[in-house]
Amino acid sequence: MMKFEHVSLPQRVRFGTGGARENLAAEIEAFGASRVMVIATEGGRELAHTVADGQPVVRWHHEVVMHVPVEVAERAREAAEADRVDALVCIGGGSATGLAKAVALTSGLPIVAVPTTYAGSEATNMWGLTEGARKTTGVDDKVLPRAIVYDAALTVGLPVELSVASGLNALAHCVDSMWAPRADPIDRALAAEGIRALRLGLPQIVKEPAGIEGREYALYGAYLSAHAFASAGSGLHHKICHVLGGMFNLPHAQTHAVVLPHVLAFNAPYADDARRLIAAAFDASDAVEGLRQLREELDAPRALRDLGMPGDGIAAAADAVLAAVPPGNPRPVTRENIAELLSAAWEGNDPR
Repeated sequence: MMKFEHVSLPQRVRFGTGGARENLAAEIEAFGASRVMVIATEGGRELAHTVADGQPVVRWHHEVVMHVPVEVAERAREAAEADRVDALVCIGGGSATGLAKAVALTSGLPIVAVPTTYAGSEATNMWGLTEGARKTTGVDDKVLPRAIVYDAALTVGLPVELSVASGLNALAHCVDSMWAPRADPIDRALAAEGIRALRLGLPQIVKEPAGIEGREYALYGAYLSAHAFASAGSGLHHKICHVLGGMFNLPHAQTHAVVLPHVLAFNAPYADDARRLIAAAFDASDAVEGLRQLREELDAPRALRDLGMPGDGIAAAADAVLAAVPPGNPRPVTRENIAELLSAAWEGNDPR
């Protein structure tokens, strides 16, 4: 018998290539905002000014740091309060969105997210802050962006290598949504379609970086992946990556890209329905092989050691992951098999 409880988060999505400025203006007008804070990285400054040109911006905030250190979040909160900001606009990837969420977490200010990567954070009510070597995450509806403005043209400037890593990060949301603590049939349907879209889009980006069709597929897939993930919750893959990111300050998307095939190979034999759905979405006979073929086509990053993780950190990471394992993971998790998984990901070994 089918029995489940599914929650869809309240959020408006405006999707249209070339329509970012117009759609952002419409959202700011809908909020009635008159004192906007725009959050974007230094590297995204020019694009942010172009997209938000003509809006009532009182603060352009460009101190954006990966994994959102608590001291960076506090300075952004102080700036928003000092300028009496009444709405936040984040333009960029997961780090910009994460900082906007950190401000909204304590202020309740509404967010309009304008993504330029495939991170997916814009579609979730999850936040993350890093203090020292520990990353803390949580769920709060205050941090959910009220609206998302998707424009594939804004992702054309994202280099192929980063596009691949970011897209595989989105794919990781899909895979985790198959067996995360609150996963249900709707989450799995969204995740499967997300995998299909990313499987179609990412190779096109590699072959034709300036093309729009591949970018649109990837952006569409990234939204579906995050929508599913927001409902299903954080599974084993994300717990591992949060530990590694906070402990070793590893690049977010690349870490997800490296760890994903190892988690899929770890869990798939213990989750028949999920394995079949993932394989079908890859148009492959086997889920692990489907991901392997896609990664081969994309020349995806392979080893945690290439990202700067020290080999002597595996033991401490295994202990931290074991303490964070989510309930209901398809395969029983032990310190030994997690250490083995991390060792394989650190070496870049074939997870099969």
